[in-house]
Parts: sequence; structure tokens; C-alpha cells
Amino acid sequence: MNYYIFNEKNILVRTDSHMLPDASIWEKFSNSDSFDSVFGERIYSYTAASLPAENSTVAPSGCEFIPLRQYFAENSDDESALAARAAGLLNWRSAYRFCPACGAPLCDDEHLTARICTKCGRQYFPRIEPCIIVLITRGKELLLARHRMRNQDVYTCIAGFIEIGESAEQAVVREVREEVGLEIQNLRYVGSQGWPFPDQLMLGYRAEYKSGDVHVQESELYEAKWFTRDALPSFPKAGSMGWRLISGMYD
Repeated sequence: MNYYIFNEKNILVRTDSHMLPDASIWEKFSNSDSFDSVFGERIYSYTAASLPAENSTVAPSGCEFIPLRQYFAENSDDESALAARAAGLLNWRSAYRFCPACGAPLCDDEHLTARICTKCGRQYFPRIEPCIIVLITRGKELLLARHRMRNQDVYTCIAGFIEIGESAEQAVVREVREEVGLEIQNLRYVGSQGWPFPDQLMLGYRAEYKSGDVHVQESELYEAKWFTRDALPSFPKAGSMGWRLISGMYD
């Protein structure tokens, strides 16, 4: 059994190995009624819990909280996906407590990964928001941008949400045109990643520059520049789709 304990965007691990805590650590938290929400899936052999956002709980002896993004970077894709699932479902259950149609409380479905209204019987499945992220190349240069929505001073790829009615590829072309004013060609899908911050599915692409000059959409970006691989700025750490694209994993 895996035990996932989340504190906002952090996850509890053992200090010496960064492995997940064992049952004894889980029991210490559960016995003290520290958990804000608890959920598990026997089919995937895990139990997960979140601590209240205002909780300043200190990690127990021998353990520490590390950023969930760091945990992704240090573990296999399969383990990262399971941790992302646990975190995402906790986020979803916290957000979906009442029926959007009639306002009655929701409860967990006994057989499916879903919630059911206790009054009108409507069924709700976990929400996933599809997003695109694209690395644009021009010869040996990469286009990277500094986004206004990020707290860190890092450069990354152009990214955005897929809008209703459009394909993922149409979303890539639109986002690039809107955010940096460029036309692209030779668009190629390269991979995807669940990203539970809180509920994205990142679809990664590569594309080549076709035409235009960089004109930044100031409401979204601070700046966007062309860089060569031997002179890259600070970019996302390992574990993210942005890192995979920029580091050359999909070259």
C-alpha cells in the first residue's frame, strides 16, 4: 500500500530516501485528526490525504515535505502518474462537494471513479482540463517565454488551454499566434503528462518557425526570445513536460 500525504503542492517523503512514508507515519496523522480529506483506491493500492491549506504541520521525525514537482522528477513515469492521480482526485473531491444542478451534497460512487448527487442522482466524473505546450525551433534556436502566471523567473515553452470546439493542433496554432504573433509549420505531437495543478493534461508538441516577428501578448507574457542550446536561460526543472521538451528528450 502506498501512502500519499499532501500539504498544498508538497508531498511527504522520508528524508533519507525520498520514498513514501509507511503505515506508522500515516497512522500518526490520522490518529491526530490532521487530515482535511482522505481518499483511496484499492485497485491501485494507495491511500491519499491532504492537510488543510492553513495547516502549518511540521513533518514527523525522519520525514520532510518536498514539492510534488520534485517528486515527479525523482521517480518513474508510472509512480509519478499514480501520485498525480492521487493528488488530482483529492483536488477534484474537494471542489465537487455539492451538485451543480440542485445543490445537494455529493457522495462517492461505489463502483466508479465518480461522485453522485444524493438527491437528484446526477453523476459527475473527474474534470480534466486539456492543455497544449509547444517548443518552437528556428534552425538551432528555441523560442522560450517568461510567463506572467509563473512565480519563478524561468523561461519555458508556449502553452495554453484547449478551447471548446477546437482540436489540440488548432489550439497550438492559435496560442502561438496569440501569444507571440508567429506562424508555425511541421507541427508534431511528442507526448503527454498528467499535471495535477490542479487538473491539467499536458499535450506536448514540437513545431518549426514559419514566419513573423515576435510580438508578445503582454497580458500573458513578460517576454519571449530565441535561445541556442549552449546559452539557455533558467528553465523548468526535471519532471515537467516543459523540461522534457527543452532538454531535448523528444529530439
